[in-house]
This record gives sequence, C-alpha cells and structure tokens, in this order.
Amino acid sequence: MTYLVPFDSLPWTSPMPGVREKRHQVGARVLRLVEYADSMAPHWCSKGHVGHIVLGVLEIEFQGETVTFQTGDALFIPPGDEHAHRAAAKTPVVTALFVEDVT
Repeated sequence: MTYLVPFDSLPWTSPMPGVREKRHQVGARVLRLVEYADSMAPHWCSKGHVGHIVLGVLEIEFQGETVTFQTGDALFIPPGDEHAHRAAAKTPVVTALFVEDVT
C-alpha cells in the first residue's frame, strides 16, 4: 500500500480544452489534482464533487445561484441534475483537489 500520492511524478492529462488533471486511483476512489484555465469552455456537469480550492478563484453557476470559491475554500456538490453546475476560472489558472468515487 502506498500512502504518499506522488503528484509530481504523475502525468498531466487533458479531459477537455482548458482543463488538465493528474489522477491517483485506489479501489473505487480517485484523487484528482485539477487545473482549470480561464479559457475553459463553459459546460454543464451533474457529477458530484468534494474538494478544496488550492489556488485561484473558481465561480460555479448552479440553477439560480452563483457561488464564488477562493483559495482555501472547500466545496461539496452532490451528484444529480438538481445540482447541475458549470464552472468558470476567474483567475488565469485555478488549482483544485477532488476526492471522488470512480464512475
């Protein structure tokens, strides 16, 4: 069992333009280090997220509400269409760390 997550040695992958991530999976859980560029195209997401904003400012629009998350803030977004959201980086780059179930 490895307890240290070696993010420095993991490769970056890009699931979409303006987003890159490093993933570390153990069983059914994944730890993702994500960077959002301010060039990321807006898109709606209904996946759940539990995480921490490591650096930057991320604005997340929900249906009828917009919440701004800054360095040091944590977020908890349940899964489902009723929690659909889309994010926009308000700084050139936002770095976030997420703990998620593998889907």
